[in-house]
Amino acid sequence: MKLLRLVPSNTNLDFLKLRNYAFIFSTIIILGTLLSLFVNSLNYGIDFKGGILLELRSKNINSSNIDDLRSKISTLEAGEVSIQNFGKDVDFLVRIQKQEGDEKQQIAMIEKVKSITNKDYEIRRSEFVGPVVGDELKTAGMLAVGLALISIMVYIWFRFEWQFSIAAIIALTHDVVTTVGLFSILQLEFNLATIAAILTTAGYSINDTVVIFDRVRENLRRYKSKDHYFIYNKSINETLSRTIITSVTTLVALFIIFFFGGAVLSDFSLAMIWGVLIGTFSSIFVAVAILTFFNIDKGEKIQDEKNVPEYERNN
Repeated sequence: MKLLRLVPSNTNLDFLKLRNYAFIFSTIIILGTLLSLFVNSLNYGIDFKGGILLELRSKNINSSNIDDLRSKISTLEAGEVSIQNFGKDVDFLVRIQKQEGDEKQQIAMIEKVKSITNKDYEIRRSEFVGPVVGDELKTAGMLAVGLALISIMVYIWFRFEWQFSIAAIIALTHDVVTTVGLFSILQLEFNLATIAAILTTAGYSINDTVVIFDRVRENLRRYKSKDHYFIYNKSINETLSRTIITSVTTLVALFIIFFFGGAVLSDFSLAMIWGVLIGTFSSIFVAVAILTFFNIDKGEKIQDEKNVPEYERNN
């Protein structure tokens, strides 16, 4: 039975020929990220800056009006307020900035919202995150990302060589920074779900990178008479089918979540979509391209070239 292949087995594209353009593109988006972070910073959610979160459901299941709810809450003069649909059309998520004062003032604001909405809306959930807790969550989130990157670097170092570890961590940092930049540029809410998306993106990206690195290591030992440029390109081409299939199937699921998952999951899925795209890009054009700056030892030969299929010797 003939297997379906998205990429022919004898594909021989010169990916490394585009590495300078890839470096320029990466430099531009990283500089854009840093500029945006300097000008706009991040739009931290209640998880990090503190505030009130309410989940409401309209008692009129046949219709709901977000403008009506917004006009009701605006009479409270509560400061920055965000209201959005999520899940069903009759469900609303209300975010209110932290009120001046201690916890009593926050509870008082929740009660005010309840008093003006209890006729038409059911309060299904109410939460308050204090600024101290928000700062702790922010620190814990940054620590989680930092430890994840360090752990991945150590893993790659032990599994391959230090050159591979440096290339992998640069590519991963590239993915994390640009994902954060996406949220800064678009001013999307940056919360704990975003941290989860970043960590998931890092895991996806390093998995893709490890597959290519594994083939690079194998081909370094197989093609002793070939230069590193040939071996790196060949390794990318040999794993290209797997890379495309994995990326496309993941993106299909993420786009479905983005368009049909509601407002609560939209930012998370958008971060993941960007992460898959930029992770695939960095695995090919950043991680492998960085290896060209090192003279990596080819190790012991595992197969004579005369035993390699003819189409592989010619590619």
